[in-house]
Amino acid sequence: MSVPAGIDADRGPPMAVPLAHFLAGFAFLLAGAALGLLGAAGLAPGLHGLAHVHLLLVGWVCLTILGAMTQFVPVWSGVELHSRRLALAQLALVAGGVAGFAGLLVAGRLDLLPAAGATMLAGFWLFVYNVGRTLWRAAGRGSAEEGDGLPLDATERHFALALGHVLLVTTLGFLLALDFVRPTLAPTGLARPRVVAAHATFAVFGIVLTTVVGALYQLATMFTQTELRGVDTTLQRAQELAYTPGVLALAAGRLVGAEWVARVGALLVAASLLAFAAVLARKLRETKVERTPMLSRYAVVAVALPAWALAALPSWLARPADPATTFGHPAAGHLLAAGAVGFVLLGTLYHVVPFVVWVRRYSDRVGLEPVPMIDDLYDGRLAAVDFWLTLAGVGLVVLGEVGDAEALLLAGGALALVGFTAFAANLTGVVVRHGPESLRVGTLGESSGAVASGESAASGDAADDADDLS
Repeated sequence: MSVPAGIDADRGPPMAVPLAHFLAGFAFLLAGAALGLLGAAGLAPGLHGLAHVHLLLVGWVCLTILGAMTQFVPVWSGVELHSRRLALAQLALVAGGVAGFAGLLVAGRLDLLPAAGATMLAGFWLFVYNVGRTLWRAAGRGSAEEGDGLPLDATERHFALALGHVLLVTTLGFLLALDFVRPTLAPTGLARPRVVAAHATFAVFGIVLTTVVGALYQLATMFTQTELRGVDTTLQRAQELAYTPGVLALAAGRLVGAEWVARVGALLVAASLLAFAAVLARKLRETKVERTPMLSRYAVVAVALPAWALAALPSWLARPADPATTFGHPAAGHLLAAGAVGFVLLGTLYHVVPFVVWVRRYSDRVGLEPVPMIDDLYDGRLAAVDFWLTLAGVGLVVLGEVGDAEALLLAGGALALVGFTAFAANLTGVVVRHGPESLRVGTLGESSGAVASGESAASGDAADDADDLS
């Protein structure tokens, strides 16, 4: 796989910044999967279920999103990242916050949750400010490439909306953490279970899936070498028009207990995701390029996402505000989280991590000496092994949820954990084997600040960070 045309990698931040996000995310992925397996076996203490969700959703998924947006908004939009220092600060705050939050949940120290929650909130808000300022710069330059007359293209618009959801999720999350120590919600007339449902709705459908859909409009067409046309364009516009109002209605209806509002929102969200899944499936079917780890994992998403949406609709229409149906059918939570969202990240990182390393290590040698292709940087056989292990593991977990079979949950969790470990080892090996020394040091956390400042000086970017931490 070659470097996609039109990508200006020089616009991105130092490569250590996104890679550090991704590698930290790998650690949370393994920790979350291991905790889930211990929980299924009845061996995990405290509020392990809640810790499992936060490790995977915040530590793995959101940290990966933070790293990816920090790298690709400048690259795709053709503008400089507003601040590199803020990007490093956001990583430290979010990673430290979620690690502390999960640890406190397992230890049963709910009295300290507000401190960890405030740390995460600070990190996420730095991210919103940093990427928001970058998108604002892109909008000012009229970076739309789709000719629809809007200042941001479809991917950028989805990212901007996701930033707004981050503010809502973190605000509600902090209030929930504070409520453990000092009753905060009841005096305002808000029932805690309803706030939890709204918080989870904004997190999964507002932040995660809005980002995933926006990114795949770029990635799925770019790497299948296809384009949106005809019915694809119609479906994309319908999805975009309906999705965010749907998320807002679904979350607001759950927050105030207005079932008809939540029901309308649920219908819009499910229909929007079905429309998007149809576009993704069409692009994968049309492609003539060789299958890659990225496209194989996207193919899983093209099956899992509509399967989840069709299973979610009856439950949502019948009981849209029931906490048991927050993520659709009560037995389909892992189908959405691991089958759709998880495989998007696994597939995307199989290109992004080697791409980032390749640009840093080999791009300036092209034409001067033989250089490897991007796909040569990782072990293809190990990629195939982790794909089948993860697919089998997630499949067994989904079957275990549907059939309420503990043995399948345990077997699936164990297989998925082995698959995730192979995935993390394969991509970490890309950094260790091919990353320049300075990149390895910075990414692996030995001296990230020194690397950041060194790369900044090397790139001659003196404009960065003038008002970063003031």
